[in-house]
Amino acid sequence: MAGHGYDPSDTIREVVVNETFLNKLGIQNPASAIGKTVRMGSKTWAPIVGVVKDFKTNSLREAVKPIVISPNKKFESEACVKIQTADLTKTVASIQKLWENTYPEYAYTGYFFDESIAAFYKQENQLALLFKIFAAIGIFISCLGLYGLISFMVVQRTKEVGVRKVLGASVANIVYLFSKEFMLLITISFVLATPIAWYMMNGWLQNFAYRVNLTVWVFVLAVISSIVIAWLTVGYKAIKAAVANPVKSLRSE
Repeated sequence: MAGHGYDPSDTIREVVVNETFLNKLGIQNPASAIGKTVRMGSKTWAPIVGVVKDFKTNSLREAVKPIVISPNKKFESEACVKIQTADLTKTVASIQKLWENTYPEYAYTGYFFDESIAAFYKQENQLALLFKIFAAIGIFISCLGLYGLISFMVVQRTKEVGVRKVLGASVANIVYLFSKEFMLLITISFVLATPIAWYMMNGWLQNFAYRVNLTVWVFVLAVISSIVIAWLTVGYKAIKAAVANPVKSLRSE
């Protein structure tokens, strides 16, 4: 954003800072920070030679922290290497060998940067998997209940359907007859569940400094998905009852 990177060195001579660092000090113009000095540790004063845009060094649960970047050989403990993935195994082995030859007194513990990022959200990934499993089980049990209920209703109202068809009811009318009760129950369930879901999810999102906003479309999509699943569950039985020959259902009367 302003200035340049620090010159290569094994001690602190120049520093680069991020936007948040300047904001904490009340400096609005990055260029005006160039040349100002900051104290590193108890004695070392070093001039600011560059300002970089904010970048994440932690999870989205936390806000960007003020950062001062500088060289200091005695604090060096890791090396970041950008590699090509054409022959990953051989490349990693070469890096390990080079490390062990250069620093034989330090154990080599290499890892990929994306693994570090994934570790930030390990808990969220585990919760997401758990929610998916229980949601799938809940939907499956609900579908079994719906299928059992529609089967019972069809048996109980077989003759009613026959009479309606004789009097001119269409297949769509019969399907609507069986489906409207389920649609009403689904609507009631969402009226009750939506405020609770919004409250719990909004509370969970407050744990993150950077987060998405819950929009109405999330709940609309859930309602539509539930209605489609319910229709697929009850539709077969409802259509089968609607297209049945009314003579067979009325011949015992």
